[in-house]
This record gives sequence, C-alpha cells and structure tokens, in this order.
Amino acid sequence: MADKTPSQPDQGGQRGAGGGAEPAPAHGGRSSRPARQFRPSRGRRVGDAIMSVFVRAGLVPSTYLLTTRGRKTGRPLTHPATVVSQDGRRWLVAPSGEVSWVHNARAAGRVTLGRRVDRRDYAVREVPAGEAGPVLKRYVGVATATRPYFRAGKDAPVEDFVAEADRHPVFELLPI
Repeated sequence: MADKTPSQPDQGGQRGAGGGAEPAPAHGGRSSRPARQFRPSRGRRVGDAIMSVFVRAGLVPSTYLLTTRGRKTGRPLTHPATVVSQDGRRWLVAPSGEVSWVHNARAAGRVTLGRRVDRRDYAVREVPAGEAGPVLKRYVGVATATRPYFRAGKDAPVEDFVAEADRHPVFELLPI
C-alpha cells in the first residue's frame, strides 16, 4: 500500500538553503516557531501500516483509511487520515502539505473513506484559505499529533490559520 509517487513537489528553493520551513512573522499573535516539514521515510510507512491496523479496527476516533486512485498508476493507495466535522460538514485536511494523496484527490475529484466494514465514496472540493482557516484551527485541536506541522498554535486566532492555509490543503467531503 506504500505510495511510490513523490510526496513533496519541487519547491524550487523556496524554503531556504537548509530545506526547513521558515518561521512565520511574529505579528498578529502568529507563532514564530518553524513548522516541521514532511519527509517520507521507511519509518513513516511502517508507522502508517501499524496505525492502519488500529484504524481498520475502528479504535482511533475520527480517523479513517483514505483511499485514492494513483493519478499515474491507477492503483488504489491507502493512508490513515483524520476527518474533521465543522458546522455540520466533514473535512479532510492535509497536515503535511502537498503529499501524494492530495495530488491524487485533486486529479480524481473523489476519495474513499473506510473504517471497519464501512466504506463510503466522497467527491472532494478543495476550499479557499478563508474557508479553510476555521477548519484548520479545529483540526489542530483534534489531531494533536500533527501540531508540529503547523506554525499557528492550537490557541492562535483563526486569522493565523487562514494565513497558513496555503501550506495545508483542505477538502470538503461531499457524499456521492
């Protein structure tokens, strides 16, 4: 189930010479800490495989197995993903940025979420930063393990998450 497509597009040197994330400006209550950058590794794949066992059994709240169809290979690719409910709608967030499932979801316009024996197909709609901000704030509160990937802290105002939304794609899940 490992995805062989690149998880990070070429940033063209936009992240600085060290390859790490640059700190956000320290104004408007925004945190000045650097956000962790996603790096695919064997350890990440093993961790995802272990987490998938628990998710498949339904033991991890709000987390599902996200399946996308590979945009190049056509093969189904599965990853654990946390779904956020906000204002009666369901949202899928990419805390690690432009990873492979994001590219696949954009290309296909649909994803499948599974847990235990329940599997459902959804159309996805990527939302603009203004709409994504409140969802990202909620996500950071729910998916605590992903907080290092965000510059804004859990208690930061929504405006800080709106400013950061270009780094974390957010998709609305629309039942098919």
